[in-house]
Amino acid sequence: MSTRPSAQRLVEHVDRLAVDHPPIALDSVDFTVRNPVEFEARFGHVLDYMARVELEVDRNVLEIATMLPDPPEIDVHFYRDVWQPQEIQHGLILDRLQVELGRPPAEPDRDSMGAKLKVLGALGRLGPLQDVARMLYYVTGMVTERSAVLAYNLLQDGVVEMRESAIADTVIGPIKRQEPGHYAFYQLSARLLWVELAPWQRWLVRKLRSLSFAPVGANNDEQKADFGEVMHTLGIAEESDDFAAQIARVETELLWAQHAGLVVPAYITAAFREAVELADARRRLSLVDSPPGAA
Repeated sequence: MSTRPSAQRLVEHVDRLAVDHPPIALDSVDFTVRNPVEFEARFGHVLDYMARVELEVDRNVLEIATMLPDPPEIDVHFYRDVWQPQEIQHGLILDRLQVELGRPPAEPDRDSMGAKLKVLGALGRLGPLQDVARMLYYVTGMVTERSAVLAYNLLQDGVVEMRESAIADTVIGPIKRQEPGHYAFYQLSARLLWVELAPWQRWLVRKLRSLSFAPVGANNDEQKADFGEVMHTLGIAEESDDFAAQIARVETELLWAQHAGLVVPAYITAAFREAVELADARRRLSLVDSPPGAA
């Protein structure tokens, strides 16, 4: 049976990513920082969050393998041969940068896995339910990678503003250029699968997505507050609804097309608002706990 043009396009896209975007070589990076104290104070916590998230792709691969017991070959090729090697190198570079700035290394969770994922994986052995799990994987990937694209764009703007050209040109820029290809894979995969799902499968995807959504890397209240701090530093905390709309455009289009006029699903805007609120609450608590005269 001949391959559909859209499916062939997906295969060609992944093959092109592998050739055009090999993992960034560490010896290509210039870690020179002109004003390390100022740079660390402004962006240190952002580097730590991003490094941790990138390094946790090892666990993400385990989660994908659990969720999808029998995935399409193109999915395995993408996450094992292209996505994981690229993302791990991103994490190693960002982590090296923060260590160069005098910060402790990131502490990624590389192997823990929740019970819900294991249950979903067991159910996924039934073909129709694995298609539901695949759709959740794709929409999660879309939002994660779109968030990364926007965040790295904003981070590079800030780094350029500080005139830290070595970091902008050899760290943030090269990482930023690899993220859109990942987003394109998830978007095309989601569009291909969504049209094949039965109404009950689409309903289940919507239900599970609304119950499970969280910002990337934010698995508990402390990490959600960390994410809120990143949003503050990158200048998106005050416009979190607009940020949510940008990262969820395709998810809204596919999953919620029947809701005319919906800009972004409420579970996404609520999650970002919660992250900002937790960050603000932690700031207030820190001020209360600070000794008299502390800055």
